[in-house]
Amino acid sequence: MVKSNVTPEDPIDVQPAIGLIGMGGMGTMYAKYLSAAGWKKIYVCDLPSKYDALKQQYQGTPGITVLRDGHGVSRISDWIMYSVEAEFIDKVVAEYGPSTKVGAIVAGQTSVKTPEKYEFEKHLPEDVQIVSCHSLHGPTVSPLGQPLVLIKHRASDDALRLVENILRPLGSRFVYMSYEEHDIVTANTQAVTHAAFLSMGTAWASASSYPWEHGYYVKGIETVKVNIMLRIYSNKWHVYAGLAMLNPSARIQIDQYARSTTEIFKLMLAGDDVGLTKRIYEARDKVFGGNGAEEGVKHRAPILLSEDILNRFSLGKPRETSGGSATPPSPTGGLPANSHLSLLAMVDCWAHLDIQPFVHLDLAATPIFRMWIGVAEYLFRSQNRLDAAIHAALYDVSHRSDDLEFVVAARGWSQCISFGSFELYRERFEQTARFFQSRFEDATKLGSAMIQAIMDSSSDENAQKA
Repeated sequence: MVKSNVTPEDPIDVQPAIGLIGMGGMGTMYAKYLSAAGWKKIYVCDLPSKYDALKQQYQGTPGITVLRDGHGVSRISDWIMYSVEAEFIDKVVAEYGPSTKVGAIVAGQTSVKTPEKYEFEKHLPEDVQIVSCHSLHGPTVSPLGQPLVLIKHRASDDALRLVENILRPLGSRFVYMSYEEHDIVTANTQAVTHAAFLSMGTAWASASSYPWEHGYYVKGIETVKVNIMLRIYSNKWHVYAGLAMLNPSARIQIDQYARSTTEIFKLMLAGDDVGLTKRIYEARDKVFGGNGAEEGVKHRAPILLSEDILNRFSLGKPRETSGGSATPPSPTGGLPANSHLSLLAMVDCWAHLDIQPFVHLDLAATPIFRMWIGVAEYLFRSQNRLDAAIHAALYDVSHRSDDLEFVVAARGWSQCISFGSFELYRERFEQTARFFQSRFEDATKLGSAMIQAIMDSSSDENAQKA
């Protein structure tokens, strides 16, 4: 076995052979950083039909050799990462797993680990070690400082140290979990978050509306909703489908989110001021402070430090509004007060499932989850903003049609996922994505810049407090 303390500065003959099977977004990102760091024996492959194009793409790239298929990669690599869709992990590992080099270390980059664990144990030779991984961010986000889960499942301490050294050039923060812990945490941090943004997109597409072009969703936390929604739909559908369809915890949470959305909307339609306020306040107290809240939640620095930061990343301009609104003065700068049904339902969902999101924020939060907690916190930890949202939900119909579409979309996504059909998920996802496709280029740039600005701002604030 290769020595565990090897570095890219070591001579090529003592460096590990690194194998990447699957050169989609994440495989490409890993190849980029590992090559730039100076690892000199990186073997990559994708589908055999993509061999010629991949070979041309990496011609002249330091350290990278393109092979025709996973058999070639598996036979010569000391560390092998399968970066394939969770839907196909069974077929790919069954095909290439038996070719794995004696004593090699194998990892998977899938977002749901239960199927991956089963396929590795079933198809990998007994003399192969398993130290799996998962970067908790997308391929367009810098890995620097982001959580990178490492799962020492069937391996020695030396094997784990070797994997750490191979992946150190990404600059990520290692988080150590079991396969089971990983699936619970990723369900808690990603499943419902994705469902919320998927539902927003489907709701707006069903209404044939780009709301930021009509003067809504152009300031503050509305900007987060729009940019993250567009960011998700600009990605490939399978990035989200595997987690939602194959993780049992995810299905439970997505079902509860749809239930919370529906029940809150019914209280809105009934004009039940007492019932809605009681339900929302109880959820707030459980998640953000009061009885049942995580110790220290009320005293931590907020994630979103200023709406001024968010306003720089708006895709639209504010709409002129007339007087006479039934709502109290809006904290959204003159725009009609929003019920923020998606956020009310999110916190209600967390409360009903006894999920404490700040635990996962510190442990293994994705950038999108960090933003989503941030906007929920921004709303719920301000009495004025929260009361304005409740009042708007009950008495202002400015966003009522959007809320109706959102309820239908949330229930539709929950039903789709419960059916367990990847094809149905893909059709639903791509139908919505086509509606927003012309806006993806600008939104992707703005979304990345927004995430980076908020991360930088939070880091500066924490540094000053330290």
